[in-house]
Amino acid sequence: MSAIGPNSTAAEIAAAVASGSVTARAVVEAALSRLGAINTTVNAFTDVTSGRALAKADAIDAGRAAGQPLGTLAGVPFAVKNLFDIEGLPTRAGSKINRERPPAWRDGALVRKLDEAGAVLLGGLNMGEYAYDFTGENAHDGPSRNPHDLAHMAGGSSGGSGAAVAAGLVPIALGSDTNGSIRVPSAFCGLFGLKPTFGRLSRAASFPFVTSFDHLGPLARSVGDLALSYDAMQGPDPDDPWQAARVAEPVSSLVDSGISGLRIAVAGGYFATGGDPAAHQAVGLAAEALGTVRTVEIPEAARARAAAFVITASEGAALHLDRLRTRPADFDAATRDRLLAGTMIPAAWVQKAQRFRRWYRDRVLALFGEVDVILAPTTPCRAPRIGQQTFVLGGVEMPVRPNIGIYTQPISFIGLPVVAAPIRLDDGLPLSVQIIAPPWREDLALRVARELERVGAAKAPLAAL
Repeated sequence: MSAIGPNSTAAEIAAAVASGSVTARAVVEAALSRLGAINTTVNAFTDVTSGRALAKADAIDAGRAAGQPLGTLAGVPFAVKNLFDIEGLPTRAGSKINRERPPAWRDGALVRKLDEAGAVLLGGLNMGEYAYDFTGENAHDGPSRNPHDLAHMAGGSSGGSGAAVAAGLVPIALGSDTNGSIRVPSAFCGLFGLKPTFGRLSRAASFPFVTSFDHLGPLARSVGDLALSYDAMQGPDPDDPWQAARVAEPVSSLVDSGISGLRIAVAGGYFATGGDPAAHQAVGLAAEALGTVRTVEIPEAARARAAAFVITASEGAALHLDRLRTRPADFDAATRDRLLAGTMIPAAWVQKAQRFRRWYRDRVLALFGEVDVILAPTTPCRAPRIGQQTFVLGGVEMPVRPNIGIYTQPISFIGLPVVAAPIRLDDGLPLSVQIIAPPWREDLALRVARELERVGAAKAPLAAL
């Protein structure tokens, strides 16, 4: 096996540690060294848990020496968006206010599951304040920078997660996705990202944003690593009342099953308009690589996005009402103003949005009687520059921050599983396609992503830093 380095996958690292060709301590020491050298450039980490990481690595090496079985991710470094509880640290959620909270008394549920699989936590990652963000520009900790071009956004709100993986600081990072916050950083940073079905993975001991929309999931540079980490995090959790009562359904053995027999279609209508030509070209390239020419139209997607805005603003505002009353000056002004606007949304609007949500879900699920997987753009453009306030989409100048999610919001609105796959048309910044599957069929989205990866249409190279 070749030497383990920043471009190594989680699967390669775990295999090397299990074989004894490298120690977990050597892997973690190298990762911490790279983190120390590069993090000031990309601004991905806000907290580094080096002592914990080295102690975990030593325990893995001691276990192997004693002949104990190792977990599927033994020795693999990972990091998590700082809205996940990390034992001994206050859970920032990207805010100034939260860092004054008492330290978490134990890790979040998914952090514990990865730890049990042998993965080694390196720390907490930068994010947009309270996850109400698509750009990755944090007013308190500074912006996460896109490792492929440091003048550009990493995306949000899981910007630190995207930057950390694309920069080779960790092979796997966890993020959250309410309206697109795993998929947007995956797209901008050229990564694979998985937003599981709503209710699939536990959200216990993570700071919420919109309880009825929030998802947690991984970002990685390979489909195999997505599957490995996803499988490690599956399983019921009594601490999360929103989690579905489903047994674990592992996918790692399925991702190389190919796409023979799968009915794959491209989303037309709303999803085929409004973005940069290159964003739609990326979808066309993916469809060509998969041998599909079929198109379907997701009905009323524009209205779905509007309804998602209403519910997001209303639920988010309700969560932060006490903080808005007592500490308004300690918010990012842009976040505060959006939350304040949410407090003024009439209840009748929210009820109407929820009724539409049920109607829309039924119509979209009906499409999956005709097809198995739907392709759509992830973002309408490549990553904008940090600080950029407007862009032109479809000939219309629009504000950047709310419009990055025009293609992700109508999907997370109804909790469908999605893999964001990086599509590179040229030497420019990455583009991405969403691979959308029916509920509980993450395996289908991952199989299609793996086929794109296998034929070279989707790839997530390490950024040259």
